Amino acid sequence: MKLSKILTASLAGTLSTASWATDPASIDLAGFEFTPTLDLTESYDDNYRGLRDGAGSSWVTSVNPKFLLSAETRNSGYQLEYEFDDQTYHSDDRASHTDHHLRFRSILEFNSRNRLRWNLGYHRIEETIDLADPDDNENDKYDRSVAGATYSYGTLSGLNQLDFGVNREGIRYRNSGDLNADEERDSTMFNTVWYHRLGGSTRSLVELRHTDHDYVRSGSNRDSTNDAALFGATWEATAKTSGTLRLGAERKNFDSSTREDYTSPMWEVGVAWEPRTYSVVKLNTRRAFDEGDDGASTVQDTTTRLSWEHEWSAFIRTDLDYRYSERDYKAIERQDDRTSYGLGVTYSPDRWVDVSLGYRHTENDSSVREKSYDRNIYQLSLSLSL
Repeated sequence: MKLSKILTASLAGTLSTASWATDPASIDLAGFEFTPTLDLTESYDDNYRGLRDGAGSSWVTSVNPKFLLSAETRNSGYQLEYEFDDQTYHSDDRASHTDHHLRFRSILEFNSRNRLRWNLGYHRIEETIDLADPDDNENDKYDRSVAGATYSYGTLSGLNQLDFGVNREGIRYRNSGDLNADEERDSTMFNTVWYHRLGGSTRSLVELRHTDHDYVRSGSNRDSTNDAALFGATWEATAKTSGTLRLGAERKNFDSSTREDYTSPMWEVGVAWEPRTYSVVKLNTRRAFDEGDDGASTVQDTTTRLSWEHEWSAFIRTDLDYRYSERDYKAIERQDDRTSYGLGVTYSPDRWVDVSLGYRHTENDSSVREKSYDRNIYQLSLSLSL
């Protein structure tokens, strides 16, 4: 397998979420492959602040270019990617913003048994919904930095493989005054995974994780550790399915004795069923502790997403998805049930252009009255590449 394919597959979680019906072409740039793409989107959002009362609506224009620079040698592969998304809210200048994303990914294959994957990322983001202070109408503004590495021992086709990983994430807010200051933190995660081949493309796995959350604010009682033990399996193209299954338990321990600790079942499941080469059904479900929000010590999130992607012809494809989330805010009296569904149709008249029409509905039903809302987004997009 080419290293670039291994790099893309092994670091899929850090790649752009855009889905291309075509394969963007690249140009040679001093020995590097340079791949530019451009997404242009016009949408109508009838509740971009996510409010129960006094919802604001606006037309939104998005200009989202991406630039990918990649290189590959016999034993290594590298990708440098930058994109920005300029979003103009025509009814509210304060909501308008530009997000920036910079990512670097690499894989080094020292020999058939020893490989190293590592990545760096910096993201400058603003969000118009789930605000800390909705009455202020100021976007949540934050910088997110990421650095991670995974060392793998064992051949790709061997009986056993061991992965040793580390990931560091820092979040800093840029809001006025002390808004969101209590959310700033550094999180460091260590994990070890043992894969054992059961036959063919199926492997069992056992994983241990330890994450330390260190909050910046002095005297914060939100410093904590998360420990998880998981077991399961991963498989590819078995009876037209592929996927990964992780089941286990997670423990949330706070450094402060004033906070209650929590233990809960945990799972991460991702399965793709491909009855035909032009049709795929995907199921993803996750249950885990997220960091606290809106005064909660932690949020237990259980999310399930079901999607269907189908190519009706060489020019037309559709995407349908349904998502349901239960978010239990610990240490405060709040429970959110969030339902979301969307559909999209994409027309690809040529290899280098896609035209998409989509709709998404979100309903958040919260035990806290002011946190409940309905939201509809109508969207027309044009995706261009070389």
